[in-house]
Amino acid sequence: MRRKEQIDPHKLPKHIAIIMDGNGRWAKSRGSERVFGHRNAITAVREAAEGCAEIGVEYLTLFAFSTENWRRPPTEVRALMTLLVETIGKEVKTLMDNGIRLRAIGNIEQLPARAQKRLAEAMETTKDNKRMTLTLALSYGARADMTQAIRDISKRIASGEISPDQIDEELVSQYLSTSYAPDPELLIRTSGEHRISNFLLWEIAYAEIFFMPKLWPDFRREDLHEAILNFQNRERRFGKISEQIQQ
Repeated sequence: MRRKEQIDPHKLPKHIAIIMDGNGRWAKSRGSERVFGHRNAITAVREAAEGCAEIGVEYLTLFAFSTENWRRPPTEVRALMTLLVETIGKEVKTLMDNGIRLRAIGNIEQLPARAQKRLAEAMETTKDNKRMTLTLALSYGARADMTQAIRDISKRIASGEISPDQIDEELVSQYLSTSYAPDPELLIRTSGEHRISNFLLWEIAYAEIFFMPKLWPDFRREDLHEAILNFQNRERRFGKISEQIQQ
């Protein structure tokens, strides 16, 4: 039986987040420049997005470019930004055909003007799609996002709109860039690395984490199905004990 057929549609994670890692190593293993890996990762992005929409996942968030990635060699950053512009333009039809809405989180103003324009156009075109929301985390860092949330809440306290006693987890969540989506229930990281890399630190407090050795350009729907099956076979206790969950 194929993995997809083993998935329980009633136990799907509503929100899956993916750290897409391994493009550079994939290219290096083939004797090519790192950008070759980034170009070949587009198929994996399409497989993940279409695969999630196909089985009924409502939200998919992909870590595409971090705040720390700006420290990479300028030639690689320029190539990545060019690729971003090209890819968004080409994939709008795929998004529309699959009923996928595109959103973005992160410091988008740091992106080149052409990338910002193409991203804004794609988000506008897909804004009424209801099947799934695909979020690209671009120039994103969880610490920066939480810092901005603290600033915004502090301004409201200073203006007298709210008091410090009103600050709770729900309020903080409302000020994060992901406030429109439920917290991820499943976080996938490819390439065999076992770290979170400043991604959705607040939101993944209770996410199940699935690390896979496969490099991102090789990721396909079968890998997505494997991660979801692994998720469905875990006992999620949220601080309780097994006996309480089984009651």
